[in-house]
Amino acid sequence: MIQQKMFHTEEMTLNFGPQHPSTHGVYRAIFTLDGESIVNVENVIGYLHRGMEKLAESRTYTQFIPYTDRLDYLSGMLNELGYVQTVEKLMEIEVPERAEYLRIIMAELQRIASHQVFLGSMAIDLNGATPWMYFFRDREKILDLFEMVCGSRMTTNYMRIGGVSQDLPEEFIPKLRNFLTDMDKSFVEYERIITGNEIFQARTKDVGIINGERALAYGLTGPNLRASGIDFDLRRDVPYGIYQRFKFKVIVGKNGDCYERWLMRIGEMEESIKIIKQALQQIQQGPILAKVPRMIKPPKGDIYHQIEGSKGALGYYLVSDGLNKPYRLHIHGPSFVNLGAFPEMAKEGTIQDAVAILASLDPILGEVDR
Repeated sequence: MIQQKMFHTEEMTLNFGPQHPSTHGVYRAIFTLDGESIVNVENVIGYLHRGMEKLAESRTYTQFIPYTDRLDYLSGMLNELGYVQTVEKLMEIEVPERAEYLRIIMAELQRIASHQVFLGSMAIDLNGATPWMYFFRDREKILDLFEMVCGSRMTTNYMRIGGVSQDLPEEFIPKLRNFLTDMDKSFVEYERIITGNEIFQARTKDVGIINGERALAYGLTGPNLRASGIDFDLRRDVPYGIYQRFKFKVIVGKNGDCYERWLMRIGEMEESIKIIKQALQQIQQGPILAKVPRMIKPPKGDIYHQIEGSKGALGYYLVSDGLNKPYRLHIHGPSFVNLGAFPEMAKEGTIQDAVAILASLDPILGEVDR
């Protein structure tokens, strides 16, 4: 005997965004709902489109560096690093030793700062206002360090083709060491206030699961991929700069749920601190900028280079016609790719699950739309 449903509900369409704090920017998802359950999700992007790749064609290679800060605007140093290394790779420029170490320190500080925004934003999306303040308190210390070295906090414009713009001021390293020491106490606070919180765990464990095979099929990279059990990190597996000189652990999960995507960021912050400490031990005095032409004109050709950004693989495909401006530039933004998996992960969940899932992917719409 075929059992029939006692109640028949009519499907409903709900717009999630584009002006909603939990969408992490001007992003819109169209939910098709059966009661509280999500049966379909449609991504709608493009509200923030600024034509960054086209703008590069009318800017010199050096002039485009500040524009990279505005892609993932929470990872300016990392965006700059990937871009300048791409140009250096095409021009075969050798970067001075000290500049390489300064880049590593800034890149890993930026990774920590980006993850702290992720952690604070995800916490407040799940109604945890108090933990949000703890993460942003510690991020402010990193932004103070950035301001100390280059005069800016978010759009830093610090990297240069061939090195960095300025050396460290005398008070930078003592303040950095104080920050690293403070973080030991902060990790204990993070665990007590939210990671170990039973309500937070109930909202995130076994929610938004994506296995390693599906994660690879969608092209996920970075912490979102590693949470699904795929052990891959460009810093270790395809090293760039001087990352091969540092010992660090690649944090890998197995369940691929929201909770493990949270844990990936906590673990990666701890490893970034280890890298910074090693860099402080190894760094020596020396020049911070290679002898490069005042007008950068790479040889004709094309190049692709990618780094381990805070959200995943950040790549730049550059085409040069031998002049002082890029002929073409394409940016592989990890947030754009990661967001593509959201509809599948959110299906068959509830609206409150979708909020947690989207937050756990850590999309930045400046990088999605570009």
